Formats: sequence, structure tokens, C-alpha cells
Amino acid sequence: MTNVGVRRSRRLGRGGIRRVVPLAAVATAGALLLSACGGSGSSSGGTSKSLTFWISTVPGQDAGWKKLVAQYKSEAGVKVKLVNIPYDGYTTKLHNAAQANSLPDVAAVPALDPIWSNKLVDLSSIANNKANNINANFLAKDSSGKVLSIPSDVTASGLFINKSLFEKAGVSFPTSPQKTWTWTEFIKAANKVREKTGAKYSLTFDQSPSRLRAMVYELGGKYVHADSSGKFSVDAATKKAVKTFVGWNDDKTMPKSVWTSGADPSAMFQSGDVVAYWSGVWQVAAFSESIKKFDWASVPTPAEPVQASDVNSGGMMVGFNNNGAAATAAKKFMSWLYEPAHYTELCAASGFLPVESGLTPKYPFKSDAAQAAFKLYNEEIPLYAPISGYFNGAQTNWVLKGKSLTEDPTKTELGKAINGQQSPDKALENIVAGYNQQVGGAS
Repeated sequence: MTNVGVRRSRRLGRGGIRRVVPLAAVATAGALLLSACGGSGSSSGGTSKSLTFWISTVPGQDAGWKKLVAQYKSEAGVKVKLVNIPYDGYTTKLHNAAQANSLPDVAAVPALDPIWSNKLVDLSSIANNKANNINANFLAKDSSGKVLSIPSDVTASGLFINKSLFEKAGVSFPTSPQKTWTWTEFIKAANKVREKTGAKYSLTFDQSPSRLRAMVYELGGKYVHADSSGKFSVDAATKKAVKTFVGWNDDKTMPKSVWTSGADPSAMFQSGDVVAYWSGVWQVAAFSESIKKFDWASVPTPAEPVQASDVNSGGMMVGFNNNGAAATAAKKFMSWLYEPAHYTELCAASGFLPVESGLTPKYPFKSDAAQAAFKLYNEEIPLYAPISGYFNGAQTNWVLKGKSLTEDPTKTELGKAINGQQSPDKALENIVAGYNQQVGGAS
């Protein structure tokens, strides 16, 4: 598996994405933590000639970061100490560092924390620099408009098809996001392929709130959305979309077992017996290595009528206000990092989907399908409607107000609806109640 495949498989929390970290990677990263615990941060921060930069990724996935910090030392004469910390201990270490006044100068974090969110450098000048062309939909801002973080990269939902089955059935599919299909057209095509080829299912669909949000957005709904007072509700388009989704789970179009009992939709797709798979773009590198028995392809996400997805930050880049010299140096480093030429190098080496539009990273994929997939996503993400970043931004707002969605009730409640235990409307009613109980009033 390539580095990007490893990285994508270990995401957690932001948008309900599952994280699976290889045990060997955890053990190796644990050794890194032991070596890093001795004062990798500093109460006074770094200096104009040295900075500390915390990241959390499996060994080998830090290739892009290593390349860039070495280049920065060569160009700017500033040493950036890169500290790779295990994911499972990362938020706790940041929390403890804030309490001990020993935060790093720069960090790529999975989420913001109220204990240190007031210690962040304002990144507005970087985010608003037109030369960088950073997608404003995915920035984390406070109520004053201060930019607290910029994504290191972005992730989104992606639609994968068994290209061999489509060709066998003689059914066409779109290849450009400029001319995509609707969900109605896609389901009709996938059902036709299933019927003509004898495939078991038309579609598997991750048991993920993020994947459901993306589909609802594309069908014109807002999913569970808060008003100005922070009270959550669902609109008519969301109710219609969710009812449609539940109806697809008929053990023909979609298997009930994924959303009711946790069956593995990826394994089903990779078996060759499923026409299509609605998952995340990080599957690309894994599929380029693991799928050998048929040809696969990433295809444009459906738009009915909205071209959208549920886009999340792969990592959130932040700078900490330590002493004046360190804070200035941290901001200067990040400003350099997001210059398009440097950021393109980072994305290429680490297999990132860029938050900046108009870039063409040269990814290290050997598979033509993987190269085509990343080309597609880099063309597609800038076209997404602003609602695509709603949940990513909402989580930041909740954190700044000391709240978090500890348990998204989407999977449980929709599983009951698919099992016939309650109506889709009742499931949404319970989901809304769960949101209001956990993060109501925090928007």
C-alpha cells in the first residue's frame, strides 16, 4: 500500500470516518512519542532560527513534511524540528502541553481544543492571499473572522465503480465533473449493470454520517442543520433524500447488512460482485494495490441538483502564540509552506488532495486508475457548493464553545429505519434530538 492509502485509513472523528492504524505503526509511533516527550515544545517557543512542528501520522507518511522542512532550512536558514506523535496520544499531549505552557510552534492537528484555541496565530493573511488560491469553504474561523487553521489537505466522498462490469453490460458513465450524472441516473445505470451481469448488489455505501451528508447535500438538502440560535432541524429535501436512501437498502440495490450490522462495504466491492461503492477518496491508493481481478474507476459524484460533497480537513495547520519571535517565525514558515510551488511539492510527496485550487501535483501512483482518480478529484473539489464545508466548520464552532458531538446518532437510527423498526422521519427526529442534546446552542 502506498503512503496515501495508509494515511487515509487512519482518519477518525472528522465527519465519522473510520480509522484503522496498523499495530506495527502504533508501536513504531509509540517509540517516537517516548523520544519526543522530553521537551519537544518550549514555554518560550522557538526562535527566529528554530521551530518545533508537531504532526501525527504513520511512519513513512511524513515524507512530504520531511522534504519541506529540509527545503525550508536550506532556503530560509531556519531549522524546523519535526516531531511525529501517535494519533491515540496526540490530543492529550497537546492538551497537557497547553496546561504546561509548552506548546509547539506549529502543528497539524485533527481538531481544535478549547484549552488552546485562544493561543493560536491568526492565519488570515495566508488564507486571504489570492496567490495561494485557498478554498475559503474549508477554513476554521472564530466569530470575529480570525482564521484559526488552514487544512493541510482535504478529504471528500468519492464514487467508485467496477469499470469491468459497466463495460460488460454496455452501460456508459461520466468521466468529467463538468458533465456528471444525478443520483437517479446513477442508480438506474447501476441497477441495469447488476441485472445484465448478475452482480450481487448495485451499490455499497459506507456506514458513515459523512457519506450520508454528502448524498443529502447533492440531493438539495442540508441534513441536520442549525439555525442562528444553534437549534437543529431537517428540511423537506433532507427528509426526501433520507427516505430514498433507506429505500435503496432492499438487498438488491444495496445490502441491508452494512447499515444494520456493520458488514464491510469495501470488501464487498473489492470482491467484484458489486457494481459501485460510495466511500472516501483515500481509498484510491489502497485500491490501486489491492484490486487485481477487475478494472475500477473513480467517477464524478452525482449532482441532483447540487454539486457537493462532505469535505473535511485531512489535518488542521495551526501556529501557536508562544513568544513574539517564535510566533512570527511560525507564521513565516506557514506562509512559505502555502506558496503554491512549495505546497504542490508537499501534496505530491504525501499524496494530499490540495486545499488550493489550480494545482497539478505529480503523485507517485503506479496505477493509471489512481492517477485518473486524483486528477478527477482535483478538478471536482473546487466546484463543490459551500455547504460541502458546513460540518467541518460547525465542529470548529462547537469546540470553541466547549461542546462536541461525542456520538453521532445517524448510524444507529438509520439502521433501525432500514430494519423496519421505525420510519425514516422518526429516525431523523431522533437524530435531531441527539444533535440538540449534545451541541445545541453552540452554532
